[in-house]
Amino acid sequence: MFFAIKNLNVFYGVIHALKDISINVDEGEVVTLIGSNGAGKTSTLRAISSLVKIKSGEIIFKDKNITGGRAADIVKMGISHVPEGRRIFPDMTVAENLSMGAYLRKDKAGIKQDLEMVFDRFPILKQREKQLGGTLSGGEQQMLTMGRALMSKPKLMLLDEPSMGLSPIYVQQIFSIIKDINKTGTTILLVEQNANMALHLAQRAYILETGNIVKSGKAEELLNSDDVRNAYLGGK
Repeated sequence: MFFAIKNLNVFYGVIHALKDISINVDEGEVVTLIGSNGAGKTSTLRAISSLVKIKSGEIIFKDKNITGGRAADIVKMGISHVPEGRRIFPDMTVAENLSMGAYLRKDKAGIKQDLEMVFDRFPILKQREKQLGGTLSGGEQQMLTMGRALMSKPKLMLLDEPSMGLSPIYVQQIFSIIKDINKTGTTILLVEQNANMALHLAQRAYILETGNIVKSGKAEELLNSDDVRNAYLGGK
């Protein structure tokens, strides 16, 4: 088993944020979680990364139970998290931000090679290498966050709202980059409010409402579902 969530429950005080949810992701897939604000999408990713406490349930990665593990250990295992809102280090340069993604690695030659890979994938970051992260545009900051995550050599990448707040041209770029990252072998679990683009990119999808999974299936089938179109795709 590559990755699975089994009967996961998360609470924030008395609020039951995730209600017995189960998800599985096969190696090499893009799987998307869609739903309205407050549905539990971000909480799911934060639970995987041990950024919120899990009340009950299991998280399995490569046949190992990683539930409640240390966040740094989860990164070491091969799971990287691109958080909502980008969360770069604004007072550090682009190069310094990228180096933070490799802080758990010791293989200097490999780090250098992966830095060149990131610059090949995001040429604008090479141009901005010595610029402070906080001076980049929103789209450039999103690329920087994704590049930083790639520096940890992830097997599974968690992407939380990568298109949020971006202009349409940057949205297209970011989704194209996600597709390329997946093609090179990285499995992706994508949280995205742009349900139409997410379903066109993913192979499978889960729909969350108020902490429950209410529907799941092949992305293409959900795109053609009247219920999904009316609820999440503007009825188109």
